[in-house]
Order: sequence, then structure tokens, then C-alpha cells
Amino acid sequence: MSALTSFALLANATCRPWPEVPEWPIADLVRLTAGELERGGRLCAWFGVPETGGVRVVAVIAFDADNTLAVARSTPFSGSYPALTPTLTQAHLFERELWEQHGLKPEGHPWLKPVRRKAGQAPANGDFFRVDGREIHEVAVGPVHAGIIEPGHFRFQCHGEEVLHLEIALGYQHRGLEEAMPGGPHLATMSQMEVIAGDTTVGHATAYATVQEALAGTEAPLRAQWLRAIALELERLANHTGDLGALAGDVAFLPTSAAGGKLRGDFLNLTALICGNRFGRGLVRPGGCRHDLEPERLSLLSKKLPPVLADVEDAMAWLWDASSVRSRFEETGKIFTEQAKALGLVGVAARASGLVRDVRFDHPAGWHRFAQSPVAVWPDGDVFARAKVRCLEIQRAGAYLEEQLAAPPDGEMRDDLPPAAPDTLAVALVEGWRGEICHVALTDAAGRFRRYKICDPSFHNWMGLALALRGQAISDFPICNKSFSLSYCGFDL
Repeated sequence: MSALTSFALLANATCRPWPEVPEWPIADLVRLTAGELERGGRLCAWFGVPETGGVRVVAVIAFDADNTLAVARSTPFSGSYPALTPTLTQAHLFERELWEQHGLKPEGHPWLKPVRRKAGQAPANGDFFRVDGREIHEVAVGPVHAGIIEPGHFRFQCHGEEVLHLEIALGYQHRGLEEAMPGGPHLATMSQMEVIAGDTTVGHATAYATVQEALAGTEAPLRAQWLRAIALELERLANHTGDLGALAGDVAFLPTSAAGGKLRGDFLNLTALICGNRFGRGLVRPGGCRHDLEPERLSLLSKKLPPVLADVEDAMAWLWDASSVRSRFEETGKIFTEQAKALGLVGVAARASGLVRDVRFDHPAGWHRFAQSPVAVWPDGDVFARAKVRCLEIQRAGAYLEEQLAAPPDGEMRDDLPPAAPDTLAVALVEGWRGEICHVALTDAAGRFRRYKICDPSFHNWMGLALALRGQAISDFPICNKSFSLSYCGFDL
């Protein structure tokens, strides 16, 4: 049976009435989902919807080559179901989360443990995978770290300096963002969306606004879509530049390290020029944007951008010309293409392992339907590749911004939204600077949120970091970690 009959097909940033989403017994849903994933589909979301009689499981699958999303649901059930994970690794964290949140046990899951424990039962108190042997030693790092960063625990199994296994435990922040959504949108909802991951404010705010617009059966005005795309690329530029500077610092290459932090600030200041906030808060709203770029500020932004891009180009040239940097980056933290595909990696991590995977290209929505940049791909899968993809994306985002700022569309910045459709499921994907952001909203009979599912790109990619450390020296952990540059808070929802 094909996806045409077993799943509801929809485009990115669209919706489907809940009763029209195909319903299957859970064993059939697992079988059908497995079949589509084995044929090249990709799991965007796998989550539960509680209701009378049990919990429904919802599957959202992306068919990147067809620019299509597929959705199906299970009949309500409780207890256990046959796990997807033993044959499809990309499902492993989704199934652990489903078990933790709703008590639905995936029978046959190879390492079933909570994803985010409740307060007082931090993840580091749970079981960890152990490598036996007289010469094996264990290194525990975090959750409290030397730097001013968010909490996360890393448990290394080592033979001498070599890492045999790394297990990553998160969930220390217990923010409860998804739990706060039912009955919404609330007065605080927009502010909460902007801090799912604070360095991805524009990305998550755009995904949320797009879901709201899909539920209302409309879309933002074209000029607002254009401005969202501008802000999203500035967010990409700021974070990639800062991360490349941090990578340079991790290998003691001080010229690019010093320049990266300063230039990141320059890009953040350009975002502040648009909306008054360096992280883009207050810009994106359902129905459009709160701010416009009138001619004077548009001219100033167009004038300030090229010198910053030129300075970044110089700082990157220093980095790539240094043989000491290349010797530390090359062949370090390698993820092969098939491994990246099996894990379901997204964003920079996927493209640096040779996967042509980018929402702007595969599932274009908003302004990206009209203007796209070439997808930056590098095949080697190591720290060098992940750094190189960031550098290529900086170049292409800069060229994209200069082109877009030279020819802005006319029109309004914001429209009033009609009421959200009742009993409707909407899906929005956005290519944030880390990778694919997925928001799924289900409304109740009154058009309020019944269930809201958020999947930050870090949710897909943390296992990639764990795999990248296998066979590496433990001293390589900092540069491997920074080359992925994943979010703790984006994971700890």
C-alpha cells in the first residue's frame, strides 16, 4: 500500500482536517511508517495525542524529493506497540520520548530510557551504557560546566584516550513549553516560541506564525514573507560566524577566534536595525511582521552588510590557510553518509555528510518559494566538512541578502488572521541555521490548541555527536561538540 492511500499528503505550511487524517491500528501504523521510511521518507515527528480511550500516535513523514509531507495517526490505545527503532534508527529518540510522555512502550527498543526526567530525577541518575573491561575507564562531564552554558551530561567510556562510547543525557531544564500549549494560543505563547532556542528566535517564531496562518487558511503578506527571509538569513550568518570563531578558539587559532565573536555581533546589530532586538524578538508575528524596513533603514542595512561580509571572508581565509587548523579538523569526528541518513540528521550536520537536505529547497514555503540559495554540501562528514558547510552558507546567505535587499517587494507587513479552523492539523517546516525546525499544531472543536508538537533540529542531531566521538581521542570532544553546535534548551522542551 502506498503513501497515497495510507497517509494524508500535504505541502509544507498547509493543514488538513483531523477527521481526514488516515487512522490505523498502531501495528499497522508502525508497519506503514517503516515502509515509507525504508523507501526514502524521513521522520519529522512521531508523537502522542491523549484522548478518551488511550493515546493516538501521529506520524509526520517528509518526502524530500517530492516536496511532500505525509501524515497518519493510530487508533487510541494504551500499553505497548512494536518498536520502529530496531530497523529504523532515526525513530529511537521519538519512541523514547513517546514512552516517557504517555507510557506507550515500544517493544524491542534497544535502549529504552527517559528523554527528559522530571525534577528530582535528573537523567544522570538513570542507567548508562557501560563498556566492560579492566582497562576501561569512565569520564563524566556535566551537567554543570566550567563555561556559562546550559546543562547537559556527557558520559564517556574510554580505553586510554580513545572514546569507545559517548552517551548524552539532557532534560535538566524542564521548561514544559509543549505542556503549556493546550488551550492556547495564550498571551505568553508568542514569547515562549521566541525562546524555544534563543539563538533561533526568528526560525521558531516563523514556524509558529506559519502554523497559525495555515490554520487560518491564509498566509502573511509578501513583503512580510520577504522580511522574515531576510531576518532568517541574518540569524544564520550570526550563528555560523560565531561558531566558526569558536571552532578556531578550540584549536588555539586566535586571529579567526577573535574576529568571529566581533563579526557575530555585527550581524546581530543588523538584526537589531530591523526590529530593535539583536536576536530578532518582536519581529515575526502570526499574520506578518511587526516592523517594516522603510527606505532609510533599508538603505542603511544595504550599506552596512557588505563590509561585514568582506571581513568575514578575510577571517575565514585566515582559518583555511592555516595548516594547523586543517590538521585538527580533517578526519576528526567523522559521520559517513549512510550513518547520517540512518540517524535522520538534518541541517549542517546532514549536508556536511553529503546529504542534500534543506527545507528551503526540499519544502519551500513563504518567500523561499520565489528565491533560493544553492544548497551547500560537503561529502566528508568530519569537523572540517561541518566548518566548510558553514563557510559556504555564509557566502551564499550574504549573496542572497544583497540580492533581496536590492529589490524589495511592496505591500503591507501584517494582516489580521481569521479564526483558526477547528479540529485541524497543520505542519510547518523552516530551515533554521542548525537545520529543520518542525512545528505541528492540532486544534480542538473551538479552534484552540489541543496538541502542539515542536521538534528543534538538535533533537535529530545529538545522536550524531555521540556517534562522531567513537574512536576519537577524548580531547577531540570540544571541537566535535562545537562543529555540531546543538541546543540544550531546544531539546529540553
